[in-house]
Amino acid sequence: IPVFILAGLLVHCVFLISIFDIYFSSPLVHGMTPQQTPLPPPAKRLVLFVADGLRADALYELNSNGTPRAPYLRSILENNGSWGISHTRVPTESRPGHVALIAGFYEDVSAVAKGWKENPVEFDSVFNESKYTWSWGSPDILPMFAKGATGDHVYTFCYAAESEDFGAEDAAKLDIWVFDHVKSFFNSSRSNQTLFSALNEEKVVLFLHLLGIDTNGHAHRPNSREYQENIKQVDEGVKEIASLIDNFYGNDGKTAFILTSDHGMTDWGSHGAGHPSETLTPLIVWGAGVNYPQEVTSQFFEDNFLKEWKLENLKRIDVNQADIAPLMASLIGVPFPLNSVGTLPLEYLNSSAHFKAESMFTNAVQILEQFKVKMSQKKKTTLSFLFTPFKPLSDSEQINLLKKIRLYIQQQKYDEAVALCKTLINLALEGLSYYHTYDRLFLGLSIAVGFVGWTTYVILVIIKAHTSLIKTIPTNEKKSTVLLYSFASAGMIIAFFLLIQTCPWTYYVYCLLPVPVWYAVVREIPVIQDLATNVLSLHMGQSIGFLLVCILGIEILVFSFFYRSALTIGLLVFAGWPVITKLWFQAKTKALIWTLLCVLLAIFPLMPVVGREPNIPLVIAAGLLTLLISFFLLASLCKGENKYRDNEDLKVYFYQMFSVALSTYVVSSTHSSLKNKQGLPVMNQIISWVTLVSSPVLLLLSPTFLFQRLFSILLSLMSTYLLLSTGYEALFPLALFGLMFAWINMEQEALQHYGLSLKPKLAGFNFTYAVDITQFRHLHLDDVRRSFFFISFCCLLHSRGKRVFFIVTAFFGTGNIASINSFDPASVYCFLTVFSPFMMGGLLLLKVAIPFVLVSCAFEAVQVTTQLSSKSLFLIVLVISDIMALHFFFLVKDYGSWLDIGTSISHYVLVMSLTIFMMVMNGLAQLLTTQRLGLPRRTKHHS
Repeated sequence: IPVFILAGLLVHCVFLISIFDIYFSSPLVHGMTPQQTPLPPPAKRLVLFVADGLRADALYELNSNGTPRAPYLRSILENNGSWGISHTRVPTESRPGHVALIAGFYEDVSAVAKGWKENPVEFDSVFNESKYTWSWGSPDILPMFAKGATGDHVYTFCYAAESEDFGAEDAAKLDIWVFDHVKSFFNSSRSNQTLFSALNEEKVVLFLHLLGIDTNGHAHRPNSREYQENIKQVDEGVKEIASLIDNFYGNDGKTAFILTSDHGMTDWGSHGAGHPSETLTPLIVWGAGVNYPQEVTSQFFEDNFLKEWKLENLKRIDVNQADIAPLMASLIGVPFPLNSVGTLPLEYLNSSAHFKAESMFTNAVQILEQFKVKMSQKKKTTLSFLFTPFKPLSDSEQINLLKKIRLYIQQQKYDEAVALCKTLINLALEGLSYYHTYDRLFLGLSIAVGFVGWTTYVILVIIKAHTSLIKTIPTNEKKSTVLLYSFASAGMIIAFFLLIQTCPWTYYVYCLLPVPVWYAVVREIPVIQDLATNVLSLHMGQSIGFLLVCILGIEILVFSFFYRSALTIGLLVFAGWPVITKLWFQAKTKALIWTLLCVLLAIFPLMPVVGREPNIPLVIAAGLLTLLISFFLLASLCKGENKYRDNEDLKVYFYQMFSVALSTYVVSSTHSSLKNKQGLPVMNQIISWVTLVSSPVLLLLSPTFLFQRLFSILLSLMSTYLLLSTGYEALFPLALFGLMFAWINMEQEALQHYGLSLKPKLAGFNFTYAVDITQFRHLHLDDVRRSFFFISFCCLLHSRGKRVFFIVTAFFGTGNIASINSFDPASVYCFLTVFSPFMMGGLLLLKVAIPFVLVSCAFEAVQVTTQLSSKSLFLIVLVISDIMALHFFFLVKDYGSWLDIGTSISHYVLVMSLTIFMMVMNGLAQLLTTQRLGLPRRTKHHS
């Protein structure tokens, strides 16, 4: 069995990682030649303001009294420059957003595995191509561009990481710090000749990263006074810096200014997904080489913002976020970033038609260079007779298009040249995608074959070891040897085929994995034959009906990932289970409690996961309700038989109840203090961390009798969960525990109903003595239903926790204040308010895990009380989750909106991680239910 578990973990880890290699391998290539517009640029220097977390509507819309929120920037777009919306891509995070802005490409998820921080992958940027770049702002953003630059020409000035405090009185101080340091920098340059000379060079970039708006948005929401006041302060700061720079250079008219944002923010203060409030960011460009405002009589966009913003008469020029990098490169005359996939937005340029055509041609050649390198790499790693080139952009077609464009430019047919450049860019981007996904079908089929083989093997293990469907079949040694040599030969042929193509080592793993898996399946052909004989002897109608019910159940679970309301329907069906199976007549009280709790829990999937305000009174109510339930349970325990109770053990429960009461007080006190902008009280922080550490210790001091240990588990987990709650979710573990408690009792009734066992007395059931292998029985069809209940409860928890999974991924990967769609910093305020990605990510992961632990412990209780081996039920759960994962593997998209693509990938990753997670939870549940810490007790002396 240990070998089987290790093999299962290995197989699932390979399946999990494969999706990143197949769909999210890095698109970057190296070895291109830098491309630069041959004509002199309109600007000598560029000032880039990035207001982190600034939504387009938050900047452009007017106040209720009709005045602009940012008066200076409003006057710029009305009188001096061009404006529009920059459309970002998912994930709407700080790191990918800045890479798109400054390097011109959309960072892929392969960067997550390497840490979305600093430079996980080598790439070129506008900063790297500049003569000098000076930058001010967050220590989480600036260093990644400085460390990736060649030479020593990118300089950074950062404030301390501790300044990024969600509980601070006003995060706008971060932006004030930036503006003040830029001013002092220019003032000091007048007495520093070296610096003064460098600032007067051409191809200079000044980058101001303004994090205050993002931090205030997370802490107070975008509709708050703090967020909107911060916008006003940024507006004033931009005005001062623009004036300072113009004066410093004697108003030479050679400075270009760009203000934009890396991402937006939802109404509830988060970002990461694809909601328009997150993907629509402002773009205002003015200064040297930039078009003045263009008045129009009408313009059409799918959104209706223009009228709301009173900007319907000023031309709006929308761009993709990666288009800003070539725009910056064109304005100051530096080579386009080598890895850029952006298209130069010509409408922003106020320059000659010749300059625009040459710039566009440079843009096209730069992207074509990437295509040529990508094609060359793929050609080298593919056998010539198997290689299929991208026909729309063959070598001859490339030469033909380049000649035509150059001829148009020479003939001064600039519009035709620009149109042909755009065609070439589109073809080159299609070709890049074609070669990047060249091996996707081949690798996908390999993984799918391995998946089917593994699931088949697990089903055979269940049938062979845990049922009485088949008889013991002797092994034919001769056939086994032939089979082994056959599969070994097949593996060698596959390995040789990969070797001569110089494929990466991961290809060997994906392609060779199905070989041992299917060898294990084929070895069990006699079992399959015997099973087929037995199934055919059964009533066909019942067999087909059972199979259809299983398929329908799994499809509903898959459906629930897209529509959470499907879980509500599923729980309502569960509520009717006692009536359907006639258990209602056997145990009416228990059945009624089960039904009511199923209906109660069915409400939670309908409640919003995101977009809600913190509701601390609900958290306090959950704490008080936990204490009330505890008093009733403790009272019933004290009235129980003495042999199940020890007065020393009662002290443990009182300590745990005190911990719950203390947690309730800490939550109330902390949020009250933060609301009054007094920061996180030190004593509350100490109590929170002590509670987190002491809770599992107190749990292991409690008796291992079934209900007593489960009661102790609830109290320990609730004391921590309350500290991590901000609203109605604090009530969820209580409702879940009640249902799990009812489930254990109902399973006993079901066991007796089907005549599988006598009804044991659960009150005296002890986890420690429930491991007698001789008492385990074979699987029954009703055990499939038990496993389905467990996986359904897990999916219910998964639907609540899947967004937090993204948060943890973002936190452990990004290292910046980039949070995913449902992240609310208030969840961890009892523990810390200063931004710490690993600590916050760990606490959020713990919050997701706590309900899983409750369900896993209940499932462990169901297994031992129904006299089943934990391995047998767990294997059924494994089969169900693997079939779900196979669904999502085929539902993965690489087309459509970026939100659709990201969602399809996340579903697969989540189900695969759930499978691995449940393996861990199974072991943890056994530890929490069976182990007890022994403390020295006072010896009683009798006279």
